[in-house]
Amino acid sequence: MEELQDQQNQSDGQDAESEIIAESSSFVHGELPQDGNSPPKVDSEVEVLHEKVTKQIIKEGHGQKPSRYSTCFLHYRAWTESTQHKFDDTWLEQRPLEMVLGKEKKEMTGLGIGVYSMKSGERALLHVHWELGYGKEGNFSFPNVPPMADILYEVELIGFDETQEGKARSDMTVEERISAADRRKMDGNAFFKEEKLEEAMQQYEMATAYMGDDFMFQLFDKYRDMALAVKNPCHLNMAACLIKLKRYEEAIAQCSIVLVEDENNVKALFRRGKARAELGQTDAAREDFNKARKFAPEDKAIPRELRLLAEHDKAVYQKQKELYKGLFGPRPEPKPKPTNRLILIWQWLLSLFYRLFRIERLKAE
Repeated sequence: MEELQDQQNQSDGQDAESEIIAESSSFVHGELPQDGNSPPKVDSEVEVLHEKVTKQIIKEGHGQKPSRYSTCFLHYRAWTESTQHKFDDTWLEQRPLEMVLGKEKKEMTGLGIGVYSMKSGERALLHVHWELGYGKEGNFSFPNVPPMADILYEVELIGFDETQEGKARSDMTVEERISAADRRKMDGNAFFKEEKLEEAMQQYEMATAYMGDDFMFQLFDKYRDMALAVKNPCHLNMAACLIKLKRYEEAIAQCSIVLVEDENNVKALFRRGKARAELGQTDAAREDFNKARKFAPEDKAIPRELRLLAEHDKAVYQKQKELYKGLFGPRPEPKPKPTNRLILIWQWLLSLFYRLFRIERLKAE
């Protein structure tokens, strides 16, 4: 299977409507908890951004910081500080937030102040006072935030657009948004070839952010096909990156997004099967591989993966067999029962009397 979808050539005279900045990043304070159910424990220095907003860096970013009216793409989790109740999580929804700095919602003022201070690829923990959050009354619909609740945000700035000539994303035509997403996809492919996987995933995620559910919902016929021709390869390429990074659960999620739109997509089935196999989900992996082989019978990689699964199952069976043998040991051989000598003598005497009796009987006849 090829690691990337074929890149589409663009005309030399096509200029970018906006410049998207997404730099590489490196961890400096350790990995975050994978479940994300509680705020991360961070021991880095506390930076005061505002009298009601502080920040601690979890992962360093690089490059520039966004300016006023930049369109930022970010993932975040949010908790009420007092109860540690998580009330929002864009990672879980697999949909980054698009925020225009200076035009953010009132309840996200504190979050916006934090994003102003971040570089592309940076991840941080923000503490926001209730006055710059959901306020004195809180919010009783969705998300459910109690009154006067200080908020903890775990935020990652994926990247941002510096708009040119005052043209915002919402003012772009369908063709312009698809074209901008395709450029991000091609940038991601270039990073992928250089084995810069984190940077590649940033570009792919930026590309898919151009084509969120609200945008895709409005598209029909050829425009939807055009958008999917860019969007689906981005999810598949992210899955390829995640498999290389051994983040198999996330790879499965990316493939599943594609399979919602195209249930017979061979690359999605193959890569999901690979990720499932690595997690030991052999039955589910085999199901994906067999379905992929149905639609791509000439692909030699699929039978190879199926053979690896069969060898794995055989090795597991042999290991279990040896384990059980070691636990219970070999079946004991039956021991011959000891014979009593008196019984043997008694049996011999009986047989002797019987023969003598027959001899006497024959003489009498």
